[in-house]
This record gives sequence, C-alpha cells and structure tokens, in this order.
Amino acid sequence: MKLGLSSPLEHNSPEEWAENMKKIGCQAVNFPVDHEAPEELIKGYARAAKAQGLMIAEAGAWCNPISPDREVRKKALERCVGQLRLADTLGACCCVNVSGSKGERWDGAYRENFTKETWKDMVDSIRRIIDEVKPKNTFYTIEPMPWMYPMGPEEYIRLLEDVDRERFAVHMDIFNWITSPQRYFRHEEFMKKCFEMLGTHIKSCHLKDVLLKQEFTFQFEETACGKGGLNLEKYRELIDGINPDMPVIIEHLDSDQEYLESLGYVRNIANLKF
Repeated sequence: MKLGLSSPLEHNSPEEWAENMKKIGCQAVNFPVDHEAPEELIKGYARAAKAQGLMIAEAGAWCNPISPDREVRKKALERCVGQLRLADTLGACCCVNVSGSKGERWDGAYRENFTKETWKDMVDSIRRIIDEVKPKNTFYTIEPMPWMYPMGPEEYIRLLEDVDRERFAVHMDIFNWITSPQRYFRHEEFMKKCFEMLGTHIKSCHLKDVLLKQEFTFQFEETACGKGGLNLEKYRELIDGINPDMPVIIEHLDSDQEYLESLGYVRNIANLKF
C-alpha cells in the first residue's frame, strides 16, 4: 500500500508540501486545493507531486448532491462535477464523496436517508455527475458512512449495478461500516468479506481505528491508528492482496503531530521503508 495523510500539514508552497510529504515517508497524497483554486496553483501542486513521485489518491467533493434543499443540491452537484473534472485532469485515483443525506447536515444521520426514493436520488445523482464529466483517467466513488447508503458490501454491489457506469467505483472506509457488535467483534471476517466482494472496484482506502466504549447505550469512538480495537495489520494484508499500490489515507486527526504519530505507527506495523 502507499500511505498518505488527509492533511497537507503546514507548508508555504506546493514544492514544500510535496517535499515534506516525501520526507516523512508518504507515497500518496490527497490533492490539497479544489477546482476553484487558481489554475497556476493547481498546476503547481500537480507538478510538485509528480516531481516527488507522489500518487494523487483523491480529490474530495464532500457535499450533499441529494439534499432536499434545491439550492444546496444544485451547488453540490456543480461541486461534484468540478471535483471529478479536476481529478480526471490530475489522473487521481478517484474523486470521493458520500452518497448524501436527506437533512440539513450534508453527512448527517436521518430516517429519510433510508427510503426507496433516496436510493433512486443517489443513483440518479451519481449518473448525472459521471455523465456530465465523462472521465477517462479517474473514477467517481462513494465513501461508506455509518448512516447512509450503502450500508454494507452487498448494498455497494447493488449500487454499482444500478449506477451502471464504467467510471463508478468504490472508496473503502471499513471503519465507517463498523456499526454493530457483530461487525466490531468479528471485524476481521467482515473486512475479508468486503474485500472479497468489492475487490478491484476499490480505488482508494481510508485508515483510522474504532473503539467500542464501555458505556450505555451502545457507542463507538473513532480513534487514531492503534488506539482502537481493529486489526490494522489484517486491513493492510487485504488491501495489498487487491492492489499493492493502493493509496491508503490516514484521516481525522487534530494536529500535524498526531498525523505524524499515526503515520509512524502504521509504517512500523506494515514494515514500510522510506
């Protein structure tokens, strides 16, 4: 696997950004500016990544293309198109988003997320985004979430079939699918099932950890790598079995130092060298 960070860390230029990533042992990166950035800045980051041999893993859309608010939905679809077009220009592994929610919060948990109409809206939005861009060098992907479609590998297979677009693929965040005691305590079996079912459809992965809290009611906590209860070595083995060059992005930490600590931990357990 090729490790990267969701944070660009502190830097003052594209060249410094890429040099820093290479220096700390990253081989993959998330693109640090979006499609609305000045063209020369976008080109500068792309050149810097190429000069350091860094794989561009993801361009993130992170918005709600099925929002019940018409104006929010319109702007989100425009952003998804812009980010997918950027990812295609860059030759990124994927453009990634969530499927969307039926409430005010773009990534929120709502009862209305789980209806036939929501499934149809999700499929239609993904088709619309891909059909407008017609990407040739990247894929549009959906990151699994704990409270919106798709809720497991079976649903993701159905989603791939319903969308029926060559350039629609899978972003794997196994940790967001740890939503029950069964999946937590038997997570190695669940991981294996996900990778067996989704296989080469997977274009990029996220990396973190999950801890079951000893509280009432049932609660999970997202944690830094090695601070939870999941077998990250098994996750790495499954990833490498699909694609030894898969980009794997450490995410959701609060400081540069925390990112560096998690990166060091994962490089150690995976026996990765500079």
